[in-house]
Amino acid sequence: MLTLGIETSCDETSAAVTSGNRVLSNVVTSSVHLHKKYGGIVPEIASRYHVEYILEVTEEALKSSAKSMDDVKLIAVTNGPGLVGALLIGISFAKALSYSRGIPLVGVNHVLAHLYSAFLNDGEKPEFPFVGLVVSGGHTALFYCEDVDKKRILGQTQDDAVGEAYDKVAKLLGLGYPGGPAMERAALASKGSKKIVFPKSHTGEDSLDFSFSGIKTAVLYYVRKLETARRGSGAEQENLKLAILDPKLTSDVSYWFQETALDMLVEKTVSACRKFRAKTVVIGGGVAANKRLREKLNDAGGIFGFKVFFPEFRYCLDNGAMIGVLGSELYNRGHRSDMFLSAEPNLKIE
Repeated sequence: MLTLGIETSCDETSAAVTSGNRVLSNVVTSSVHLHKKYGGIVPEIASRYHVEYILEVTEEALKSSAKSMDDVKLIAVTNGPGLVGALLIGISFAKALSYSRGIPLVGVNHVLAHLYSAFLNDGEKPEFPFVGLVVSGGHTALFYCEDVDKKRILGQTQDDAVGEAYDKVAKLLGLGYPGGPAMERAALASKGSKKIVFPKSHTGEDSLDFSFSGIKTAVLYYVRKLETARRGSGAEQENLKLAILDPKLTSDVSYWFQETALDMLVEKTVSACRKFRAKTVVIGGGVAANKRLREKLNDAGGIFGFKVFFPEFRYCLDNGAMIGVLGSELYNRGHRSDMFLSAEPNLKIE
């Protein structure tokens, strides 16, 4: 069954043609370059970009797969969570195609689709049950997954997502947007030559929840202290732009922020595996592209006896392929949507 997957939850506009777990095409275009000067996603800009490119990426996905709409038997579309305006573009487009051509429609949870993006990889694929970790700019959550539509949430962030924390700290350090890749590069240049201790958040003795606001604030105070010492004290310092101008110091801060934040992810994941005696861990989301996270989780897997599956780098960011593959699996298990399918920006991930 050929499925057309459509993804427009944030700044990526994507369409893909899939068949089971096989990806026949996956076309992605992003408006991230338009948001850089604002230091974050501007919802109106993202929505306008989707309007402009949704038809083009769909046509390109069909062309690249050597298929046409006559071959498509299912349309899967992200209906949440995400930016409401952005979601509406994809949903409206998907419903129009579904209605006009009589093709079944299924709505897909964007966060859970990230969780199953490792199933798109060539070669060995994960097997159920597994512990799943979703790490992105908007979400950080742990799951125990027994099947495609049988899972439970174990813990999630109580404030910032880990990708959001990266973006905010990168902005503080003057590294620009998006912050994750910039901080990863800066950290790589440091190797942690200057030891900086940032606190880890504790959400409870047995809790598998996350919290990243504390480390973000710790970096803020650390930078503020450095800036005050460098420029002199006084009340006027409150209005100074906080930015470390020394590249070496910026790299050291980036390194120790990253080490601390990623350790929190790894420690909670290990705890979940030990609690459920899981032998498999699956990672999804934009932060899954972080090479240091991959190193840390693979090392932990070797120590504690679990195998880790990451998506290929091309499937870490938002993409239509993960929507198409999960959508077809859900459809095969009886899930259906209709013309009342709506955008749910706060769609629960439970």
